[in-house]
Amino acid sequence: MIKLENEQVKLRAPELEDVDLLYAWENNMEVWRVSNTLSPFSKHSLMRYIQNYQLDIYQTKQLRLIIEAKDQSSLMNYPVGIIDLFDYDPFHQRAGVGILIHNTEDRGKGYASEALQLLTKYAFEYLHVHQLFCNIADNNEPSLRLFSRHEFEIIGLKKDWIRTKNGWLGEYTLQKINPLALISKC
Repeated sequence: MIKLENEQVKLRAPELEDVDLLYAWENNMEVWRVSNTLSPFSKHSLMRYIQNYQLDIYQTKQLRLIIEAKDQSSLMNYPVGIIDLFDYDPFHQRAGVGILIHNTEDRGKGYASEALQLLTKYAFEYLHVHQLFCNIADNNEPSLRLFSRHEFEIIGLKKDWIRTKNGWLGEYTLQKINPLALISKC
């Protein structure tokens, strides 16, 4: 059985109690560029999303999980971000990965790294995904380092892909092939 938690983080499905938190995170315009969001989300739409969450990844083509940090001193967990599988394609056995650690004071503490490791293991060993991919703006050094540390390889650069108020950014595409698939080819 694959566990979606370790000593530092726990990944869990969104609950109705998360609506206010998701509303704040999804409507933070500072992160819209990363998620390609163009308009705000309503609480009603987020509540409907959570209520329909029982639909599986084969129907929705996505899986969104709350990243909870484990506070060892108080033995309490608290939400710090979201990790997603998106554009899931069971025929071609691939999915995109997106991750957000919302508050800057929670970044750099290893939560994203631990969550990415858990989600990758889940995708490869449970969903039998052949490959994961992600898209990262060429100026997002922390995300490039994170995914590179987890053996995602840069496979291309889309030039002038993201329009910003200061001009254009390129976007790297990274992918990671399931190492179990590489072994079976031998």
